[in-house]
Amino acid sequence: MNPGIQKVEALDAGHFVRVEWEDGSESRYPCVWLRDNCQCPHCFLQSARARRLVFEDLDVNIVVKEVALADRKKISITWPDEHASEYEAEWLKKRCFSEEARAEMQEDLFLPERQYWGSDLQLPKMPFEEIIYNDESACRWLCTLKKVGIVLLTGAANRQGELVKLGHRIGFLRLTFYGPTWQVQDKADANNVAYTTGKLCFHTDYPVLQHPPGVQFLHCIKQTGTGGESEVVDGFHVSNKLKKQNPQAYQILTSTAVDYTDVGVDYCDFAVQCKQRIIDVDSRGQAVRINYNNATRDTVFDIPAEKVRPFYAALKEFDDLLNSAEHKFTYKLKPGDIVTFDNWRVLHGRQSYQSGSEVTRHLEGAYADWDVVMSRLRLLRKRVLNRD
Repeated sequence: MNPGIQKVEALDAGHFVRVEWEDGSESRYPCVWLRDNCQCPHCFLQSARARRLVFEDLDVNIVVKEVALADRKKISITWPDEHASEYEAEWLKKRCFSEEARAEMQEDLFLPERQYWGSDLQLPKMPFEEIIYNDESACRWLCTLKKVGIVLLTGAANRQGELVKLGHRIGFLRLTFYGPTWQVQDKADANNVAYTTGKLCFHTDYPVLQHPPGVQFLHCIKQTGTGGESEVVDGFHVSNKLKKQNPQAYQILTSTAVDYTDVGVDYCDFAVQCKQRIIDVDSRGQAVRINYNNATRDTVFDIPAEKVRPFYAALKEFDDLLNSAEHKFTYKLKPGDIVTFDNWRVLHGRQSYQSGSEVTRHLEGAYADWDVVMSRLRLLRKRVLNRD
């Protein structure tokens, strides 16, 4: 982007500034926004890339006193108190308030594109060592994780500690009551249903936390010969199906606060309680997070008695869709595999396996927050695409 400015003028009694670009397009900028985002050293701390201007000093009804085209790459504004501001053309163009420009900026910042899937999933695979040491590969991994929701990394060592390397690659791992990493294997007096040999139904991890971990890593260190297959399902895809198939059920699951509980001892002792909607939606009604874990759904249910059965009916319909053959994908991890997936979108489960006199199946698990993952992805994209 290397835009040039053809003309600049004040509009609406000085409340807006209109920029006419050399390509024939135009942009309108509210003056209160321009004053709020003055880039001079008095108003903006460049070393921190943060605003210094105190909001209480901002006049929300401000108008420009004078606006001029300094050159074709910059405009200058003089305000009523004689404060002067300059705005680069490229900076302004990126922040244009047109619907198209705003959508383009949001796409660049948040990468909202999703690729939905069912049993036809072509599981993306990448070498573990490549994403650790190569920026392009790491960028491709995280882009795919954001878009598809799941990526399998192959070729890691068959020992604990590989997920710590993955954490360092993105920034850091999420600490929870089960520790910075945790061992999924058959344990006596298990403090989690995952630490048994039984079947695990589709679930997201940790909806009992106010802010559940966004990304989950599972590293296969040892695999049982029979059973223990992993299953995954695209919760956003299934939510869309439910919304079309039964809008009332969708409305119940997006509006009913469900109680979750987790009490025990691991990294430390804990007694956690939380309320979550099974399907969290944005302002447009689109699913943005699934909060469903049947094991930790509490016996306490804080809704009127007459609403209980309709809730169960809605949840049963959602659960049936999750488990339908057309939606779920089954695979088996091999030692050295690390499956990385979106814990807000992809529900996962496990088929049962036989217990033995020694541990027959061992996975190491860890979490990361989407804030950390997206931060690393933005930095990698900037580096790979050679952006300023």
